[in-house]
Amino acid sequence: MEKFVVKGPCKLKGEVTISGAKNAAVAILPATLLVKGKCHLENVPDISDIREYYKILESLGSKITYISKNEVIIDNENISCAIASYELTSKFRASYYLIGSLIGRFNDVQISLPGGCNLGARPIDQHIKAFEKLGASVEVKSGNIHVTRENKLKGNNIFFDVISVGSTMNAILAATLADGLTILENVAKEPHIVDLANFLNSMGAKIKGAGTDTIKITGVKELHQVSSYSIIPDQIEAGSFMVAAAASKGDVIINNCIPKHMEPITAKLREAGVFVEEFESSIHVKMDTKPSAFSIKTMPYPGFPTDMQPQMCVLLSICNGTGIIVESIWESRFQYTDELAKMGTDISAHGSTAIVKGVEKLYSAPVKAHDLRAGAAMIIAGIIADGTTEIYNIYHILRGYENIVEKFKNLGADICYINDDNEGDKYD
Repeated sequence: MEKFVVKGPCKLKGEVTISGAKNAAVAILPATLLVKGKCHLENVPDISDIREYYKILESLGSKITYISKNEVIIDNENISCAIASYELTSKFRASYYLIGSLIGRFNDVQISLPGGCNLGARPIDQHIKAFEKLGASVEVKSGNIHVTRENKLKGNNIFFDVISVGSTMNAILAATLADGLTILENVAKEPHIVDLANFLNSMGAKIKGAGTDTIKITGVKELHQVSSYSIIPDQIEAGSFMVAAAASKGDVIINNCIPKHMEPITAKLREAGVFVEEFESSIHVKMDTKPSAFSIKTMPYPGFPTDMQPQMCVLLSICNGTGIIVESIWESRFQYTDELAKMGTDISAHGSTAIVKGVEKLYSAPVKAHDLRAGAAMIIAGIIADGTTEIYNIYHILRGYENIVEKFKNLGADICYINDDNEGDKYD
């Protein structure tokens, strides 16, 4: 059985370099399917979700040249299939971006329903609404999504009933090669949506307004191949290391990040008394006192990101006073609080609200990662806890954090990866 073993407490100190954004890469990889040619991508994170995406693309007929673990050339000249199997798509949520890309190129697309973290109900009704508004027919049956079109997709006005990152991205992908003008309203504004639009525009797409409430897409007949495109740094990985530095009373410089993207996280850390200094592409985080209590409410960007909520809960659990967390995005995101309770936290979570009372210290315990970001929270908790913490279900963590053991080790953490089946530590 795989696990992380963390011995604490320790104060993180040094520098860490952030990898490419997972949430951008999982949309940009399928976006390459819109091009009958080659796409050269750089700063691609080397994580399990991306490796699974490579398998899916190759199953469709893509030829992938691996220049390095973070740089690839994807050749989609000879894509011959628009069907992706359950075995491949069920492993992560973002596999649904295949629909928006493939329906722009093929008349008949079928993929199995996507998997991913269990965060509660995650309907795809807004995705379906967008595809149908563009002229496609959608059928969901027996665990499969079947999307067809008799003619080329046609631009339309689409107003999303709820702000959704996934449906915004899928609509952008589908509308890029459609006839005419598509106007998307009440859209998500996350940095990875802007990155997807920038990538498509670099290949000749005509997309305006990404990052605002309204996106306008003028369909083009075809896209051209791109000689080089670098994916943006990962906002959530950067935020995770910022919180880890603060919680451990450490002194860490986070390199290869975009401070503008970090503003909601930076604001809360400063409210807690953390020293945060911003540079052009790096952030310095330093903390030497017990943090002050604060409250957060998760919101779509530029609000506080739901993917940083579990990590911030760990920091809040050792603060002076009591803070409140309101989760407005996912209904089951507080599952991880039961694991933190094993480590001595005082958290009362009911429905969409958690009340967190600060305690003097955390204590080691065997815990499991309920999802990707909860897994990062368990690592941070292990770093600041007294004793040895074993973290299980780490496949969740490996889906979104590249070289996480190595990066924390370089900051002074006593952490290792162990696979009991192989009776060894793969990192030592």
